[in-house]
Amino acid sequence: MWRRVALALGLVASSSGASADGWRVEVLDPTAYPPEIVAETGDPAPNGLPDGLVARATAGDIRAAWYVNPTRRYGHGILGDAIEAGGLRVETAEGRVLALDLPESEVFEDRTPRLADLDGDGRLEIVTLRASLRAGGSVTVYGVAHGALVERGTTGFIGRANRWLNVAGIADFLGGGQQIAYIQTPHIGGTLFVYHLGADGLQRVGELYGFSNHVIGSTEQRLSAVVDLDGDGRPDLAVPSADRSILRLISVHSTGLREIAAIPLPSRLDKAILVEGSGDTLRLVLGLDDGRVVGVSR
Repeated sequence: MWRRVALALGLVASSSGASADGWRVEVLDPTAYPPEIVAETGDPAPNGLPDGLVARATAGDIRAAWYVNPTRRYGHGILGDAIEAGGLRVETAEGRVLALDLPESEVFEDRTPRLADLDGDGRLEIVTLRASLRAGGSVTVYGVAHGALVERGTTGFIGRANRWLNVAGIADFLGGGQQIAYIQTPHIGGTLFVYHLGADGLQRVGELYGFSNHVIGSTEQRLSAVVDLDGDGRPDLAVPSADRSILRLISVHSTGLREIAAIPLPSRLDKAILVEGSGDTLRLVLGLDDGRVVGVSR
């Protein structure tokens, strides 16, 4: 649907630039950017996945988190192979390593956990993509309590095997903590969900249909960006449309999600989004599947 709308409006970017909703798309010199656009950094996860990394923090009660125990018990292979993680390890600020191992019916269908203070209490949570072999993916959050890893909240499994989801961003969209934005089923008409962590677990803020932030078989999970796009001082989301041919800019409110702009691209986005500058100098740099690099700015 989004591509048909874009073509009907004639908003196809070129080297001379095109605009949509006040935003401009310009083709950039690709030699000025590395092939991956945004380099992924981190230490390899000990006893982890072939491409798994350690997530690190410099403050809070947790210093590091990583996935362990590679397994082939789930054959989905959405990230390029059929090797997933069977466990999670967390290093605390005191240097203790805490362990959580999933039952044989589940895996972490992910590469690297994420560390964030979701409820604003100064203690970090671990955000994971946990999958059931029979019921598909979920976002599941863990924390440290009484010297052990405990589940703090989950979105619940999608309900069908080989159905996945991918985090689009974690940020303080609403104030008072950080919220989780993710795309459910990004390859078959994805829905953007935003959740916050409350006393009773993860609670939905809002949802909006028509997104994707992953290419089947790719290890790149960062086809989105968190940045203030409308100048209100709060972070927003830049996420591709379901066919990745349009960049959709989304703001998050306590009453739900609102689209700021929908910006057609000259080809499909397939690389991590680079954020350059801020405010009036803000530019999003996008790598496309035809080899071009474009900049999106006001």
